[in-house]
Amino acid sequence: MLLHGILPPITTPFYPDGNVYFKKLESNVERYSRTPVSGIVVLGSTGEAILLSDQERRDVLKSAREAAAPNKVLVAGTGIESAIDTLRLTEYAAELGYDVAMVRTPHYYKKQMQTANLLAFYRTVADRSPLPVIIYNFPQATGYDMPAEVVIELAGHPNLIGIKESSGDVEKVRKIVEGTRHIKRSATVTETFEAVTPRMVAAATSSSSDDGRLVPVGALAGTAENSPRLAKSRDMGHPDSSAGKPSSAAVTVVGKMKTRQKEVGFQVLVGAAQKLQPSLDAGAVGAILAFACPAPTACYEIYAAWKEGDADLARLKQERIAKAAERLVGDHGVPGVKHGMDFNGYFGGPSRLPFLPLTADAKAEIEGLLADIRN
Repeated sequence: MLLHGILPPITTPFYPDGNVYFKKLESNVERYSRTPVSGIVVLGSTGEAILLSDQERRDVLKSAREAAAPNKVLVAGTGIESAIDTLRLTEYAAELGYDVAMVRTPHYYKKQMQTANLLAFYRTVADRSPLPVIIYNFPQATGYDMPAEVVIELAGHPNLIGIKESSGDVEKVRKIVEGTRHIKRSATVTETFEAVTPRMVAAATSSSSDDGRLVPVGALAGTAENSPRLAKSRDMGHPDSSAGKPSSAAVTVVGKMKTRQKEVGFQVLVGAAQKLQPSLDAGAVGAILAFACPAPTACYEIYAAWKEGDADLARLKQERIAKAAERLVGDHGVPGVKHGMDFNGYFGGPSRLPFLPLTADAKAEIEGLLADIRN
């Protein structure tokens, strides 16, 4: 599964009485589906997943899945302290049609979270998970920072396809990228090198007159190319110089959708919007950003400029959001993100206790920071 680009870890809307506001959840997901983000993360830290009951987590996953567009990668936050409960929620997410499971580091018993414990936990989950898994390291919340060496050792597991590294440590990102550079895998992508999800394949198949057959493009063109050869993309670096230059021999048709194979490694995504551009320079391939909840396009613009090789524009776009991202997410947390969403036309609403409502001064500060970041 290709995980490049920007993915917002969406919030969970609540009524004032604390119940989940599913209509607003669906509305937010539908709106994110119309933005240039590559996917949507449900039940991340910004989604207050740890404050939801088991049934609420399942209901939120179901509601978001039903509202999402088929061309967005759907990531389910399924990490719970025990491996068995993590797998139960992961299996449910797979039944709903999610594409990837994001599993945060277990952290409650910190003294026991040694290398052997983490290796056993993630390998057990990855062995049994019906979905590809990404590690989620968020030491600011968990109090546990997974060492780069452990990540590198886990990266060899075929069902562990990446990490969301939210420490904000750019040098750690660089170390993980360098330590996993030898890992080469193949992902199905569109003809223009965008992610292909099972929902996209199902939609293309159901709308096709050929009942979803895999048809080699050469055969459709009447050439002697009669077998669907899958060639690996040459896109291994920065920027993406191969996009827009498809080779017919490398393309396969699924229903009405053309697909090809792209070589990917262990995919590192970051979680600090204020350090997005330097993290991309260090080898990250994308980001799961809380700041993308109120400002998805502003975050995407940094990624897009970097992808095009325009370092000056990427730096300019980075500077534009750096202070706002640090204050909203780093200092005001989930209530700050939610107020930013309210200000920018999404539904943020209240958070659950122990979060408290923002003061009038905090709200005014957030609105000032977002005054020229309206998207």
